[in-house]
Amino acid sequence: MLSCFAPAKVNLYLHVTGRREDGYHLLDSLAVFPAVGDTLTARADAVLSLTLAGRFGASLAAEPDNLLLRAARALAPGRGAALGLEKNLPIASGIGGGSADAAAALRVLSRLWGMPKANLPALALGLGADVPVCLASRPARMQGIGEILAPVPALPDFGMVLVNPGVAVPTPSVFKARSGDFTSPAILPESWPDAAAMAADLRRCGNDLQAPAIGIAPVIGEVLAVLDALPGCLLARMSGSGATCFALFANAAAAQAAAQTIARPNWWYWGGGLYEPPSDE
Repeated sequence: MLSCFAPAKVNLYLHVTGRREDGYHLLDSLAVFPAVGDTLTARADAVLSLTLAGRFGASLAAEPDNLLLRAARALAPGRGAALGLEKNLPIASGIGGGSADAAAALRVLSRLWGMPKANLPALALGLGADVPVCLASRPARMQGIGEILAPVPALPDFGMVLVNPGVAVPTPSVFKARSGDFTSPAILPESWPDAAAMAADLRRCGNDLQAPAIGIAPVIGEVLAVLDALPGCLLARMSGSGATCFALFANAAAAQAAAQTIARPNWWYWGGGLYEPPSDE
């Protein structure tokens, strides 16, 4: 049996820079991957199947044709495998859970079926705008509709707290509620000396979807207020189209300690550092 970790994706900032003629929005974002996520296992079998477990597995059971299964079929139509997903990330939460699962399926099944990795980026793009960045699970600057990936400034050591209030916010609804002008791409340095300097620069950026998401789910504003009040918080912001929000800290230990002070029923929360992919992925 093979196993693959599917880390969450967090947008440290997200600018909507334009809109294509086909309706897709153009973005500029700095994406990072904290060390929290889903776990996918795969073993050889005659038919393709998916078993769900974990805190949010039942929520995903309502999607019989989810993105993970579509990824498997796109990689090799008709091939079989017994897949098991431990679903630890909230559904429709702005941290790329479904895209991460699809990317993990491409990685683990290409190994199980002995298929070349060179074809995976093109397949990932065909599945969704967030799947290519999740395929590598390494910090990247995302532009275009998410398919243009570029290196990021040298990142300092930092920690992160994630909080989701248990409310699913559909991405199309958030984009539809967005109004106003488009935002220019961010100007970023080559590196940051520490987490405080990084947070100061990121504060001059923003998430153009945060205000419309709060309009749809006002509890997001409550989450941001709770995060901003945590001792040591350097920056609090929503990720992606919500409703998950994050707070930056000087290091992973500070983030872990801060997360333990959040005591809200039905809220999902986590604190720690960034994920480090294995060298063979």
